[in-house]
Amino acid sequence: MPTVSPIKDFLAGGFGGMCLVAAGHPLDTIKVRLQTQPLPAPGQKPLYAGTWDCALKTIRNEGFFGLYKGMAAPLVGVTPMFAVCFLGFGIGKKLQQTTPDQQLTAVQLFNAGMLSGVFTTAIMTPGERIKCLLQVQAASSGPKLYKGPIDVVKVLYREGGIRSIYKGTCATLLRDVPASGMYFMSYEWLKRSMAPAGKEGELSPIRTVVAGGIAGMLNWLVAIGPDVLKSRLQTAPEGKYPNGIRSVFVEIMKNEGPQALFKGATPVMIRAFPANAACFLGYEVAIKFLNMIAPNL
Repeated sequence: MPTVSPIKDFLAGGFGGMCLVAAGHPLDTIKVRLQTQPLPAPGQKPLYAGTWDCALKTIRNEGFFGLYKGMAAPLVGVTPMFAVCFLGFGIGKKLQQTTPDQQLTAVQLFNAGMLSGVFTTAIMTPGERIKCLLQVQAASSGPKLYKGPIDVVKVLYREGGIRSIYKGTCATLLRDVPASGMYFMSYEWLKRSMAPAGKEGELSPIRTVVAGGIAGMLNWLVAIGPDVLKSRLQTAPEGKYPNGIRSVFVEIMKNEGPQALFKGATPVMIRAFPANAACFLGYEVAIKFLNMIAPNL
C-alpha cells in the first residue's frame, strides 16, 4: 500500500476539485433551482416540471451559459476546498495508522472521510451560500439583488456580518460529515476491489472513472436530504427560519412531506457520476505526477 502523504493529497485534491466543478456545475444549477422553486398556488403548475424542463427553460431564458451561473464562487473556492478535503482525509488515515503502510479497514476509512467533511466546512459554507443565492436569483423574474459573487459577500456582510455569510454551517456539517465518510470509504474500497492482482491501488483511467463515479453517487445518496435543508435555509430571507435547519425541516414535513427531501435527486445523481469521476481521475493523475517529480514529499 502506498504511504500516505497529506501534502500530496492537498495538492492533488485541489486539482481534482477543479475538474469536478468544470464537469458538474450545469446539473448543480438545475438541482438548486428545483430544490428552491416556490410552491405553486392551488391549481397552478410548478415552475419546473422536472430536470429536463428546468434545463430547457434555463437555456431558453438565459442561454446555454445560464447553466453556469454562480460558477465563479465554487471555482475560486473549490481548489482550496477540495485540497483541504483530501488533506483532511490524508490526516484522518495517518492518525489511524500504526505503521506507514498499514491498510485501513472500511470503518477507519469512513472515519477519515468524516474528518475531511469537518475540515471543509469553513470554506464550503460561504461558497455554497453565494452559489445558491446566485443560482436562485438567475431563475427569478424579480429584481436582481446581486451583481456577482463579490457583491453577494458585500450585501450579506452589510445585512448580518460574518454570521450571515456563514449561514447554514450546521446544515453543511450535517450533510458533509457522513457523506464524506461514505465518499472516501466507497472509493477506496472500489479501488482495492477493481485493482488487478498484485497491483493494489493501481487503476486504469477507465476503472478510476468508474470507481470515482460510483463513490460520488453513494456520497449524494447520503447527502441529498440534508442538502435540500441547506439550500432552503441558505436562500431564505433573514428571519424566515428562526430555529435554523430545524425550522426548515418542520416546514417541509408540514407542507410538502418527506418526498420533498429528495427534490433535485435526479440532476444530483446524473451529475454525481461524471463530476466525481472527473474529480478522482484528476486527483490520481496529479498524485502520479507529484510522485514522479517529488517522490519523497
